[in-house]
Amino acid sequence: MNVTKGGLVLFSANSNASCVELAKKIGERLGIELGKVLVYQEPNRETRVQIQESVRGKDVFIIQTVSKDVNTTIMELLIMVYACRTSCAKTISGVIPYFPYSKQCKMRKRGSIVTKLLASMMCKAGLTHLITMDLHQKEIQGFFNIPVDNLRASPFLLQYIQEEIPDYRNAVIVAKSPSSAKRAQSFAERLRLGIAVIHGEAQDAESDMVDGRHSPPAIKNISAIHPSLEIPCTYLFFHPMLKGFLMFPKEKPPITVVGDVGGRIAIIVDDIIDDVDSFVAAAETLKERGAYKIFVMATHGLLSSDAPRLIEESAIDEVIVSNTIPHEIQKLQCPKIKTVDISMILSEAIRRINNGESMSYLFRNIGLDD
Repeated sequence: MNVTKGGLVLFSANSNASCVELAKKIGERLGIELGKVLVYQEPNRETRVQIQESVRGKDVFIIQTVSKDVNTTIMELLIMVYACRTSCAKTISGVIPYFPYSKQCKMRKRGSIVTKLLASMMCKAGLTHLITMDLHQKEIQGFFNIPVDNLRASPFLLQYIQEEIPDYRNAVIVAKSPSSAKRAQSFAERLRLGIAVIHGEAQDAESDMVDGRHSPPAIKNISAIHPSLEIPCTYLFFHPMLKGFLMFPKEKPPITVVGDVGGRIAIIVDDIIDDVDSFVAAAETLKERGAYKIFVMATHGLLSSDAPRLIEESAIDEVIVSNTIPHEIQKLQCPKIKTVDISMILSEAIRRINNGESMSYLFRNIGLDD
């Protein structure tokens, strides 16, 4: 049954068939069929989009999930948005469950804030509304000059814990680095569980990445100042006797687990699982501290490179991610990977926007730190 007002058109912007599954689930929940559109790659690798039905005066929702070829994914979306704009669509809303380049939302050395660039491109193409989920940094919403609804997957992940993890009352929520402690605390409070934080040299939090532009320039050869000083270079210190700058090694704290995990189920929570090395190292640390079962839970499962193999060979018992990104191939390679379906909240968001209803219901019982 169609649960939306008339004038809604739902498109999938993916040329990759595996990425269309989420769009089909959303369409089924809304009781409408996907709009007719042809998206393909020319022999010269250019993207071509052909909309095969009228969108004049209609509310268009374009669902785009990120494939391995992220740059092609972006071009597909931009071209389709612009095609709808030039075809006189009334509104054009992008449904992008995982927002690409979201990790590049801060200035690093002499790089650029790519997320801001991408936001500007989408707005310029003609996007009038964005629906996404669990942005890597909530401040990304400020890069847009259009309304942004940043939905949360935490209710679905919490439900999975309560229904699928036996004896979850004996669990502890774990942050693999201090930077993800707030998210872990939010999960722990709603489940009424304890919290643990892994801290030390094994962490690779983004906060550890320095800007890199020093003044005065970093001196790499300390022996040039004084022959007897052979010290690894990590930070500058002004020496008044030598009238110059010396570099001394920055001591990293030993890896520790703040909180008791002995004889408990450890549930590591984060927003993105991409390179799994840090999760594997965290699992080994927790195992050494006495945790007898280890789960890893995140909204977006990029699972790049040889992540399935590393997970299969690690101390991790299960990895739970949502279907914001298709990962059926990874699931075939590693049976430890489980999926939580979030099509329900995306379809409800589309329905409410199309009907002009409030979105606040979708954010009930959601903490600020989710």
